Amino acid sequence: MNLDLEFVRAQFPAFASEALAGKSFFENAGGSYACGQVIDRLTRFYRERKVQPYGPYEASRLGGMEMDEARARLAAMMGVKTHELSFGPSTTQNTYVLAQAFRRHLKPGDAIVVTNQDHEANSGPWRRLGDEGFDLREWKIDPVTGHLDPAGLAPLLADGKVRLVAFPHCSNVVAEINPVAEIVAMAHAAGAATCVDGVSYAPHGLPDVAALGADIYLFSAYKVYGPHQGIMVIREDLGMRLPNQGHYFNGETLYKRFTPAGPDHGQIAAAAGMADYFDALHAHHFAPESDPAKRGAQVHDLMRAHEVAICQPLLDYLAARNDLRLIGPRQAAKRAPTVAVALDREAEPVSAELANHDINCWAGDFYAVRPLTAMGVDLNQGVLRLSMVHYTSAQDVDRLIGALDKAL
Repeated sequence: MNLDLEFVRAQFPAFASEALAGKSFFENAGGSYACGQVIDRLTRFYRERKVQPYGPYEASRLGGMEMDEARARLAAMMGVKTHELSFGPSTTQNTYVLAQAFRRHLKPGDAIVVTNQDHEANSGPWRRLGDEGFDLREWKIDPVTGHLDPAGLAPLLADGKVRLVAFPHCSNVVAEINPVAEIVAMAHAAGAATCVDGVSYAPHGLPDVAALGADIYLFSAYKVYGPHQGIMVIREDLGMRLPNQGHYFNGETLYKRFTPAGPDHGQIAAAAGMADYFDALHAHHFAPESDPAKRGAQVHDLMRAHEVAICQPLLDYLAARNDLRLIGPRQAAKRAPTVAVALDREAEPVSAELANHDINCWAGDFYAVRPLTAMGVDLNQGVLRLSMVHYTSAQDVDRLIGALDKAL
């Protein structure tokens, strides 16, 4: 089944905007365009239901129902229970709250494993627990390739003191897709829970969290065609054992335990539009399927197949140049279509020059200071990052390659 790109783009108002006409968007890893279903739900909520939800009157009741709908439908697509999914203001904030829960949960002598492949959001909060006296262990990437080898985790787990392994599904600069299920199995065998940063993976297809086995899975809705919210899956067994971080009287409700501040009602309701969009994709491309997790899996594979096809020509082009360093795998099937390159010059002016050729992208360190430093990238020069999702076309990639020829 091939992705119907005309249908896909019709779901995104950005592609009908005069302000964006003729532009090819390659900064999707920083935040994707919002689908129309999300925009419509957010607009409706603010026009008709912007009241305190869950009250006895109609506007309040409908607002609460829509918030519950978002949680239920997204959880079902990822193969988890409804109450195992919660919303927060951002993935960074969600991780910080989790770290505070673990700070009270861990005992003296307990250890935490972090990687130097992570975006700082899934590394910094855990690393700061080292200042509290817990044993912090770093699982290091290969300094040449950025690869995170599971064999390197084994000795860190050997003494049985590790209680948490935090790692990315894929890095926002290396982009290699890590074998999450394998890593989770290793951690569980050693008595450790797992926290997986899925921010750079989820835009390319919602994961089957149940199949991965992760205890915690985090991603950002605004990078998955939705509103600016962090989405957190925390499995019931772990979530009910960790200390409650919310109001004491909400402690028996899993999805409220790690939301200490009041959630953004409108954006949570709008997140149901993400499920609308994925279901619209499924209905357009596949026969009817009643199981939400199976629908999610089919849409995931559809999106990934298109992304692999459009990304490979760009990887081949970049790999053939001798004036840059392509970071991460050269095979599109092994990575997310987030392509970072270290140039022989400062990257920011190159991204500005690409804008003159209607290529919208960016440059910098993207909060991936640790992996870039580990790979010897000059942070003063940064990297040029070219990130695609399933609505990117082969023509966009051709235009990008032509613009790179001029800019470089």
